[in-house]
Amino acid sequence: MEFSELFLKDPQVETTKLKLDFEPNFEVSLFVKREDRIHPFISGNKFRKLKYNFLEAKEKGFQQLLTFGGAYSNHISAVASLGHEFGFETIGIIRGEELGKDIESTLLSNPTLQFAREKGMKLAFVTREQYRDKEKDYFTHRLRQNYGDFFLIPEGGTNDLAIKGCEEILQEEDRQFDFVCVAVGTGGTLSGLINSSASHQRILGFPALKGDFLKSEIEKYTIRKEGWSLINDYHFGGYGKVNEDLVNFINKFSHEQHIPLDPVYTGKMFFGIFDLIKKGYFFKGAKILAIHTGGLQGIKGMNLRFKRKNIPLRIYE
Repeated sequence: MEFSELFLKDPQVETTKLKLDFEPNFEVSLFVKREDRIHPFISGNKFRKLKYNFLEAKEKGFQQLLTFGGAYSNHISAVASLGHEFGFETIGIIRGEELGKDIESTLLSNPTLQFAREKGMKLAFVTREQYRDKEKDYFTHRLRQNYGDFFLIPEGGTNDLAIKGCEEILQEEDRQFDFVCVAVGTGGTLSGLINSSASHQRILGFPALKGDFLKSEIEKYTIRKEGWSLINDYHFGGYGKVNEDLVNFINKFSHEQHIPLDPVYTGKMFFGIFDLIKKGYFFKGAKILAIHTGGLQGIKGMNLRFKRKNIPLRIYE
């Protein structure tokens, strides 16, 4: 299949049952939907979020895509790859003015931004104060003055078009599951899952960030007000924060299941699911589906951070 056809057809996604050495004691079954295998660079929920944004940008004749992200953003990496594949110019507004002071040094220590530039993305670095204003009209006006006309994709890709794409993750055969679990960043993927889930299913979101602000954001996009919840106990201190227990879990999981996990999103989600199973959170006989949302490009960046800070940890890729 030509790559462009992926955006016109539903990709075939494998669902795999995991081997749990503690499963007989808790009598639940856990499956993983391998959204991460849709594409090596535009993987998982990034493919889903970008699908209808891409189609609209193409239909309206835009030549440029502009978006926002942090220094290790999966979204920045995916948009850069999308632009390269389809001939769009891409612009990434990156949080952290200090990163742009010596761009070559930054790229040497940041595989995400290096990849984005290799794919042709223009990188612009702004202060954290400026970044907080990214959704304000004056900020967008200034960007259009600097770069001309562009199709704007928000940070993390979450908008109405992204929700539409994420609603396609669950298929008819997934109605067999009692619980659907997903890692949460901006809340777009979780919102799509909530909208497309069956009435008997409970949707569990595992936020990578601290704070209760996500609930109101998700409610903006969801039509189902019950049957879902945020599990806020497994963020490990916040976005991008990890510890030795999490790294050891990710490496053990990868070795035993032959499925890699990233340390920011999917690693924390599976850590949480395993812990909840052991605590008896799920009822006897429950069938649990975990959505693997990709983000594996973040492993290299995390390992470089460990090395730079002389932390004796490493996540196996």
